[in-house]
Amino acid sequence: MVNLEELRGLRQQAARRLAALDLAYADLVATSTDSNADDEHDPEGATIAFERSQLGALVDQARRRLVELDEAQTRWHAGSYGVCDRCRAVIPPERLEARPSARTCVGCASHRR
Repeated sequence: MVNLEELRGLRQQAARRLAALDLAYADLVATSTDSNADDEHDPEGATIAFERSQLGALVDQARRRLVELDEAQTRWHAGSYGVCDRCRAVIPPERLEARPSARTCVGCASHRR
């Protein structure tokens, strides 16, 4: 099973990734604001809009990852880390190794879909 120090390390990695993505997104927005590219009429505009959208999605994903890891640490401190939220069974260590922020066991996760 993942230990608290590993969760903290994963959270620090996620926070660094989010900071880098936030900076890249801000740079992209600033660069595109300074240009007179028209998304609709300029061939470069569509590329810039795509890059902005793609980078925005990565920022959102990184924020969700950070929240998930914060919640995992909270569960660790509460004594409920590694216990399925739905059926209260123990989440297999292999699942937690693959997905340290997992809230459900494999069975419950597959039924949710």
